[in-house]
Amino acid sequence: MKKILIPLLMVIGGIVFGAGGGYAAMLLLKPQSAHAKGAAPVATVFVPAGKILAPIVASDGKLSGYANFDVSLEVPQDKSAEVTEKLPLFLNAVNMRTYRSPMASGPQGVLPDLKVFETVLMAAAGEALAKDGVRRAIVTAAAPA
Repeated sequence: MKKILIPLLMVIGGIVFGAGGGYAAMLLLKPQSAHAKGAAPVATVFVPAGKILAPIVASDGKLSGYANFDVSLEVPQDKSAEVTEKLPLFLNAVNMRTYRSPMASGPQGVLPDLKVFETVLMAAAGEALAKDGVRRAIVTAAAPA
């Protein structure tokens, strides 16, 4: 009886734990986003934020120079008017962050690090604009001032 009972319990336990694992995998792999459920993707537009004059600060806190950046924000089409109205708040938030963010790179420390500046832009957008409003910030041009 023991010879039959132990393998039978092992088979039943394997089925139970296997089914439980399959159920857990089903919950984890269940589509969460509206895009995955078959809904149409939200149309986005680019809102030009204009030229931004930003200080290029070295990691030691010294000013290396200034740079002009042309920036555009990718936003959902239905939020473009709201973002356009709040652009002055966004520009102020960018100004409050750039002097504290060391983004000098290059041999003489006068070239801006665009990745750092994009991080500054997204942080400012999260503060001044709708948190879910800005998909990404794009630097379309950068030039020394």
